[in-house]
Amino acid sequence: MKKRIISSLLCLTVLSLSACGTVATGTETVNKILPETVEEHLADETDPDVMEAIGESIENAGKSYDGIVSYDRPSVDSILLRDDIMSVSGKDFDADTRERKAAVEEYMDLVKKFRGFFKQISVYEPREGYTIAISDKKLFEYKIADTDEILAVYNEIALIREDLPVERDDRFTSSGISGSRGILGGISNFISGKKAAPMYEAATSDACVAEAECTEEMAATAGAEVEDAAVPDTFYGEDAWNTEEYKSFDENRFMSAQASPFSTFGMDVDTASFSNFRKKVFNGRDIPKDSIRTEEMMNYFDYDYAEPKDGMKFGVMAEISDTPWNPDTRLLRIGVKSEEADVSNVSSNVVFLIDTSGSMFDPDKLPLVQKSFLMLLHNLDGNDKVSIVTYAGDDEVICEGIPCNKKEKITEKILSLEAWGGTNGEAGITTAYELARKYYKDNGNNRVILATDGDLNLGVTSESDLVELIKDEKESGVFLSVLGVGEGNYKDSKMKALADNGNGNFAYIDSTASADKALRKDFNSLMYTVAKDAKMQVEFNPAGIKGYRQIGYELRQLNAEDFADDTKDGAEIGSGQCVTVLYEIVPTDSDMEVPGVTSRYGNGGAGDSTTDELLTVSIRYKEPDGEKSQLIEVPVTNAEYNEKMSLDMSWAAGVAEVSQILRDSEYKGTSDYEAVYDRLSKDSRIMQDEDRAQFLYMIRLLEKGNYAVCEEDDGYYW
Repeated sequence: MKKRIISSLLCLTVLSLSACGTVATGTETVNKILPETVEEHLADETDPDVMEAIGESIENAGKSYDGIVSYDRPSVDSILLRDDIMSVSGKDFDADTRERKAAVEEYMDLVKKFRGFFKQISVYEPREGYTIAISDKKLFEYKIADTDEILAVYNEIALIREDLPVERDDRFTSSGISGSRGILGGISNFISGKKAAPMYEAATSDACVAEAECTEEMAATAGAEVEDAAVPDTFYGEDAWNTEEYKSFDENRFMSAQASPFSTFGMDVDTASFSNFRKKVFNGRDIPKDSIRTEEMMNYFDYDYAEPKDGMKFGVMAEISDTPWNPDTRLLRIGVKSEEADVSNVSSNVVFLIDTSGSMFDPDKLPLVQKSFLMLLHNLDGNDKVSIVTYAGDDEVICEGIPCNKKEKITEKILSLEAWGGTNGEAGITTAYELARKYYKDNGNNRVILATDGDLNLGVTSESDLVELIKDEKESGVFLSVLGVGEGNYKDSKMKALADNGNGNFAYIDSTASADKALRKDFNSLMYTVAKDAKMQVEFNPAGIKGYRQIGYELRQLNAEDFADDTKDGAEIGSGQCVTVLYEIVPTDSDMEVPGVTSRYGNGGAGDSTTDELLTVSIRYKEPDGEKSQLIEVPVTNAEYNEKMSLDMSWAAGVAEVSQILRDSEYKGTSDYEAVYDRLSKDSRIMQDEDRAQFLYMIRLLEKGNYAVCEEDDGYYW
């Protein structure tokens, strides 16, 4: 019989909170045993074939990342956004000589070969091994395995293009501008004095209306002909100034269990920090210190937690082991999994609120948002209704209340969107909630999904005013999801504030694959809330624990008395979501000193030495449409200690270590990239889990030391 990591049972006491106190309604037991064991998934290091397979999985996961926004590495999305390759015709060229005709024919043969990789489709349908792209308001699919060949053919096209004659009736094009086409190519060469990379040859597009003007004088100097031409406001050079914003915070410190026995926080399950971090690593960007939120890094991954027992909202487990980076402490992991909601008879009223301002022109912004919503649309059915609101200089209702059995029509509306103008988020939010109320479904799922880079510059723009706006709107019973995109002007702090205060969740979309995970694979977790205002309170017994430090959740901390106060906001938990919480705890027999206080009046006792309980995990939550909270209590004893960590705990600890290194935590101890990689790479599940394999690939990149961690106000370049 295989040895299980944890074999004891947790008692769950469920209580309901009323205005006059709590009343016990019954007691149940849940098995907190981890479904997996070390033996089941620990790779055999002595088997070279197994270790080679794991190494190949890590390498392939790294190479498959499709969120590159680099000047020297093209992407299919950037090519299709900035090039007319899917619509250009040989008749567009003034080929008046035999040599020119031959050049155009060779060019068009390559264009035909390029187009051959793509198939136009009317509605997104997921297919194994395929992904989607957008060009000229049309939707295409192509094989992921063809990506390298697509890019190679495009490079041939870019090179031969230098010898093409000037296109007819195109006043913005000049093939003589050092190989770059279009007015943006001319400006780029004028500024840099050198030939631009082929994949960033940009032409003016119907998808963009200018916020900046290019003067006739500059264009003429660059070799382009222009009359009052408009260019995207997102054109930037390699040294563009970064204006990203993140909420600043200090990491949690060690607390005395005697002086401060309660640790209380909102059970946030956002994941935006990890996706943003991944994009910066793969694109070689500096990493803002406050962009690293450890809980969001850990919660990005799936864990093998026990399902809730029948009738229970949450399954809860606990595990204690030795801390990898500190020999004087132990690591406590609390794992929570919410119930899987039965949504078979639940219809949805969803409003897509999309930022279409000029700053959203880049391929990792509006085009990625469009693909994201097409993936989400796939999971909606004829009983669901969709409305689309956009905002730029002002808000616009693109469609409202369309039933989702008309997916072709909704797809056309999504593909029709263009980036232009300023960013009046206030107007868009107000209109989106008006539509959500107009089509409100009783006993249904009512949600606004906001997609933006967060760079608001019209109407209400301050974080505090936006918070007040969203607090008022959430009273309607409409939930909120926030999707962040882009970089350079990305306003993480505003989007997190909206999600935290609007009964919402927050994810960052850095690639097509992450959009697929967040909006299709994790559809139920995103869309269906099973508990709102969820809070956790961990009470430590000073008789067994000297001190503790919570790892992460700094921005969701609550006062101890807020736990039982139903007027205090918690966090929203989606269907089947996992919540991972880590504490570094100091046993009473540890040599480590934890500063405390001495009370003259005897407050803060020595704890209860008559019980074997080390701590109690308490969870308080409300039903999605409820106003009174319910209470779950789970005592944890020293029987949960195991010298050898489970693979899930090892993984969470490894993610926490990477976060601590990145933040240069004073508590990082002996944390080291190489040690983390060596430990985590022994998990054979990596071969079936691309997210985990990709994380290990990122650790290898971090080991090379080409990344700087910076303070938000440093104004770093990227």
